[in-house]
Amino acid sequence: MKILILGSGGREYSIARAILNEKEAHELFFMPGNGATSSLGTNLNIKDYNELAEFAKSNDIELTIVGPEGPLVEGVVNIFKSHGLTIFGPSKEAARLEGSKVYMKNFLAKYNIPTARYIETSSIEDAFKFADKLTTPIVVKADGLCGGKGVIIAQTHDEAKIAISEMLSGKSFGDAGLSVIVEEFLDGYELSMFAVCDGDDYILLPAAQDHKRLLDNDQGPNTGGMGAYAPTPLVDYELYQKVRERIIRPTLDGMKKEGAPFEGVLFIGIMVVKGEPITLEFNVRFGDPECEILMPLMTSSVSDMFYKAATNRLGEIKVEFSKEFAVGVVMASADYPYKNSTPAEIIVDDVHHEEIEKYTHISYAGVSMIDGKLYADGGRVLVCVGIGSTIKEARDRAYMRCGQVHFAGKKLRTDIAYQAL
Repeated sequence: MKILILGSGGREYSIARAILNEKEAHELFFMPGNGATSSLGTNLNIKDYNELAEFAKSNDIELTIVGPEGPLVEGVVNIFKSHGLTIFGPSKEAARLEGSKVYMKNFLAKYNIPTARYIETSSIEDAFKFADKLTTPIVVKADGLCGGKGVIIAQTHDEAKIAISEMLSGKSFGDAGLSVIVEEFLDGYELSMFAVCDGDDYILLPAAQDHKRLLDNDQGPNTGGMGAYAPTPLVDYELYQKVRERIIRPTLDGMKKEGAPFEGVLFIGIMVVKGEPITLEFNVRFGDPECEILMPLMTSSVSDMFYKAATNRLGEIKVEFSKEFAVGVVMASADYPYKNSTPAEIIVDDVHHEEIEKYTHISYAGVSMIDGKLYADGGRVLVCVGIGSTIKEARDRAYMRCGQVHFAGKKLRTDIAYQAL
């Protein structure tokens, strides 16, 4: 197939890498891609979605896969479908599950899907009153898209009130914070689950855990994610069944009732409290870096899964995964997540070790190609992925690969997958 992938991060690189590892010869295009995706296919610079759809039609693109949330919330799927094209991802209407935390929380309440107690409001007075009723810590969320940074876990009531004030004034997140969610903090352990959906049917992928904090031992500010591993031993058959029955099925049924059938990836952020799964949030695309560790574990065709989901035919296929584990360690630039860093040349040592060659790889994200050399120019630069028969083996291999990568100011956590180990 000719396949177009929208996005520029490690998530999109890892999807492309998995597709290129299939038996069939696929031709890939990226919009916009990054400095490393140009070695996997053709990078495009067509920002207008109607123009991009015209390009897809005239170049016989048979499948488009949307990576990030931005284009989905802006309605790229609606535009491509209006041109008669096959595209994987939710419609603009269905993407509100991520585009508006207020919409998402109200949807959960309407369809009796387990979630934390909350208030959604634009009134600072109401938000303060509700916060005063909660015990600390208190969770404060901006309504709109904030690049994974719009959630504050306040340790005191005063901290919560400062977060509420700065969001509602527009100081923290601009228009994205002009309505807020204030909710109770749930004490348990967090999981990422991903259901690939076609509007009616779904396939639940192995559960993953990611590491949001910048520093070891979950210290420092929240980031987009500093590493992840899958599958996690913290999930058993019973917990998967609870997620299927209490969260995924009522969500797909509810979205049909809302007139916005959900097609694409439903990313469920779950807190497990005393063995019960509670919904923290929905996203409408693969997590990053979770995607980088799930893709190499798939043994069945990745492109076929996306194509069947996009054409409402998931029931025709069986998606299969290896029995191995994957661990991904993010390497970030010097000033992440505070500000942009000065571009730094990336040097990757030649691999002479058979174990590293066979069981590890790099998924590139915030990189550019200048005069044939790769430079770190984004916040999260790349992910070193290790595969193994145990989580420890996969983690050791991922860190072996990290030792082969060098750039000025590189930053990484040394404890990824510690919860499982």
